[in-house]
Amino acid sequence: MEVYIIRHGETVWNAAGKMQGNADIELNESGRELAGELGRRLEEVHFDRIYSSPLIRAYETACLIRGHRNIPIIRDDRLREICFGTLEGTHYSEWMREDNPYRFFFNEPARYTPPEGGETLEQVCARAKDFLQQVVEPAWATTERIMIVAHGALNKGLMCYIEDHGTDTFWGEALQQNCEASIFTYDGTTWK
Repeated sequence: MEVYIIRHGETVWNAAGKMQGNADIELNESGRELAGELGRRLEEVHFDRIYSSPLIRAYETACLIRGHRNIPIIRDDRLREICFGTLEGTHYSEWMREDNPYRFFFNEPARYTPPEGGETLEQVCARAKDFLQQVVEPAWATTERIMIVAHGALNKGLMCYIEDHGTDTFWGEALQQNCEASIFTYDGTTWK
């Protein structure tokens, strides 16, 4: 079974450099164009199911990628983006200041502690693992291909489980770009 893990298209807050988290921010025109373009590139690829975060930026991206094909899009709350609590909507540059205790989020994720009301990376990884173990892995024998459309940190949480690594290397090589797809296979035992 193939699993396509896709990050949503660009939003107004992405373009402005703001940290989104659980804030329900919609796509901007560039984001819609990116999603439509990816949909055209994947038009001939058969998907049995599409799973999406319930947040509008991911769901709209999934709809645009699906296009006119009759494929169900199933929203799952476990695919929501990490919550940044009281600091959602703050500028990325604020997070990177030397005196900001949250600056470790991107550069040293194992040292990251969330702001008030926020989630830890371990909590995001636990949600991602639960989704893969409860929804995706059991479908391997009867499913050819699944698409998951979600968010930067959530997708990396999925990859932590798939690639079997901890939060010390949470970001792997880099954050997925908007509408970037990472493709994995699962044979009932092993992820590749």
